[in-house]
Amino acid sequence: MAEERRADAGGTAEAGRAGGLRGVARSGRTRWWSRGSPVRRLPEPWGFVLAVFAGSKLVLSLIGVLVLTAWDGVPGAPPPGETSMRAQQDAISPHRWFSLWFAWDSFLYEHLARLPLDRPWPDFGFPLLYPFLARPIAPLLGGHTAWALLLVSNVALVFQLYYAYRLGGLLLGGAGPAGSRRAVRYLLLLPTAFLFQAALTESLFVCLTLAAFWYAERSRWLLVGVVGYFLAMSRSVGFLVVVPLTLVLLREHGWRAGPRAWPRLLRQGWPLLLVPAGWLTFMAFCRWQSGDWFAYQHAQETGWGIRLQSPLGTAASALTGGNSADALRVWIAVAMLAVAVVGLRRRADWPYLVYTLVMVLVPLSMGPPVYKSLLRYLLAAFPVAFVLARWARLPGLDGWLTAALTLLQGALFAVWLTYWTHLII
Repeated sequence: MAEERRADAGGTAEAGRAGGLRGVARSGRTRWWSRGSPVRRLPEPWGFVLAVFAGSKLVLSLIGVLVLTAWDGVPGAPPPGETSMRAQQDAISPHRWFSLWFAWDSFLYEHLARLPLDRPWPDFGFPLLYPFLARPIAPLLGGHTAWALLLVSNVALVFQLYYAYRLGGLLLGGAGPAGSRRAVRYLLLLPTAFLFQAALTESLFVCLTLAAFWYAERSRWLLVGVVGYFLAMSRSVGFLVVVPLTLVLLREHGWRAGPRAWPRLLRQGWPLLLVPAGWLTFMAFCRWQSGDWFAYQHAQETGWGIRLQSPLGTAASALTGGNSADALRVWIAVAMLAVAVVGLRRRADWPYLVYTLVMVLVPLSMGPPVYKSLLRYLLAAFPVAFVLARWARLPGLDGWLTAALTLLQGALFAVWLTYWTHLII
């Protein structure tokens, strides 16, 4: 990946990056997805992005309704452990094309979005950006907080596809619109990418992450800091993204990090301090409301049994423990790590390799409780999609990769729809 940066120093990298930017910045052409449609006058990539968003929403919603209708005839459906979630879904909406996008954590986010702020805050297990974004929107939707949460997720998905188009085209070596579109397609083909459409934090987190990296590649560090601040408040692992973002800064300066380089690095990269400041803001909220800076950690330990431990030990426990579902989850994580290590091994791509390692290994460090949500957390590893998009340029491989990923995601989507959601969340 990133052929434009094969040279780790000198002008070759900058020239390649400029070529990549020119390749993905073309606009004004009428493409197949916008021909004869209301979006035909939109500049690229917005016509493509909106068409892909609408198409994926329509297809997944249609499949969801069909699968749920067929599942109704199966004895014992939904499973006993999922009946409470089915009741919560029905309370959200009687329309299944809408309610199917809510599961377990969605209802906790709705609860957080409804909690009044003029009394002691009782729940610290989740960062607050996602539910708090829904607060000002809910009154505009007649007070329907669930609708507001889903709207936030889907608007974030639209911008996520936009930044994936931009950043993917750049990292694919300036391959032009074809490479950018392929990057978007493989992002939506990741095993649990249907969760981007759900009332969960996935689309918001990945949107902010892609935006942060895109602005870092363009050396717009103040924007990186502002986006990173909110990124860190969207999920606990978000503040760690400061590490790969710092590597982008170091790569821009030829990997020079000696004392002589410090003034220039600090002068340009000081906004990166805003990234951990976002998580410190949430910690300050915990301290203000509970008197405990680490109330979120204690809530996770008490509520879900999460304890910091070796990710390798957690993975080994799943692979040798005899639980086929846990083993499947971890094997998918191993496969994603393998793709990242092979596809991002060049020095110029190390920021994205480190980011992927963080997104895979940090959840595993939570211990066995992570098994139920591991496939969800792995969705944040967007560089894997870009590596696959690069490999798909090989003759004949694109079709096979697309078919395999479509079948895998379809199977996992069916699992989601039939209420065996604890395989995924």
